[in-house]
Amino acid sequence: MLFLFLSLLCSLPHIAFSSHCTVETATKTFQKCMNLPTQQASIAWTFHPHNSTLELVFFGSFISPSGWVGWGINPTSPEMTGTRALIAFPDPNSGQIVLLPYILDPTVKLQKAPLLSRPLDIHLLSSTAAMYGGKMATVHNGATIQIYGTMKLQTNKTKIHLVWNRGLYVQGYSPTIHPTTSTDLSSIATFDVLSGSSAPQHTDLTMLRVIHGTLNAISWGLLLPIGAITARYLRHIQALGPAWFYAHAGVQLFGFVLGTVGFGIGIRLGQLSPGVEYRLHRKLGIAVFCLGALQTLALLFRPNTRNKFRKYWKSYHHFVGYSCVVLGFVNVFQGFEVMGASRSYAKLTYCLGLSTLIGLCIALEVNSWVVFCRKSKEDKMRREGFIATSHKGTSSAIHN
Repeated sequence: MLFLFLSLLCSLPHIAFSSHCTVETATKTFQKCMNLPTQQASIAWTFHPHNSTLELVFFGSFISPSGWVGWGINPTSPEMTGTRALIAFPDPNSGQIVLLPYILDPTVKLQKAPLLSRPLDIHLLSSTAAMYGGKMATVHNGATIQIYGTMKLQTNKTKIHLVWNRGLYVQGYSPTIHPTTSTDLSSIATFDVLSGSSAPQHTDLTMLRVIHGTLNAISWGLLLPIGAITARYLRHIQALGPAWFYAHAGVQLFGFVLGTVGFGIGIRLGQLSPGVEYRLHRKLGIAVFCLGALQTLALLFRPNTRNKFRKYWKSYHHFVGYSCVVLGFVNVFQGFEVMGASRSYAKLTYCLGLSTLIGLCIALEVNSWVVFCRKSKEDKMRREGFIATSHKGTSSAIHN
């Protein structure tokens, strides 16, 4: 479990800074600069308080020769929807870099309509884009670009919500959806252009994501299956007595407590990440937590072995339990996808642990069937008189 946590911590697409930010460009020198928390991007800017004018340059990089890079400002909230953006990409006809304005309304997020360029409703004074290396530079994976914008902010308003991203390709002059990994969906920063201070939310969110993913992978993805294995294969060992039940209940309860903490952190992450939604992961998480809660509550209503409702309770307990385990597996892998750790050592570590459990289950299942078949054969021979059992405690004898 500790190794899983360390693997997840080291392999997540963590906050990356390509280098120290710079205030120098080929054409201009700015007053302040700041590294952005994702995509190895940075910005530099100069703010003129006397007329509320902001001069800003964004340093980004392409992820495809036919891709796009853009940044913008959301006037109301730190989210993609509502952002007024400047997006640069190679002209599909000439191949030269073009920079066009876009307004990211809700239809863009829902992908109901292509993103079309239109004038911005903010006071944009000028904008331009330049590839690093000048006019001879070509767009390729990793090529860097500088996107300049000069705008006039509202009087006495120095805090802005900056949004940036990049995509794989452009259809005509319509940029297509960007990747939806955790890193790409977190490309938002709120900072004060006068002081240069920014909210340290991304560092906190990254650590919360690590804790959330680790707790849920261990609890729903490992401990609950171990508890189910304990109940299925140890209950028939008479030498253990009721110990199997206490082991089963203890492991399940511990796993549910860890899972509840992880679930709570997930809810908090959703509150701290406006505009970032993982609908399938969220729905699966809620379903798994509800099933786990029902399983835990079932212990309070467990009938004794002679109760006529015992068989119905067992059916309910098995169905809910196995459903929780299966959905837990699915959601753990879904979690690796949304965290951008689908090819990480953390996922490899989890897969090795899961493979070990599956192998153990197969071995125990085969052993159970061997024992079952052997007992069935002995019972059949006993009924047919080939095996006689002494009622006085003597050993069984085989009659010819």
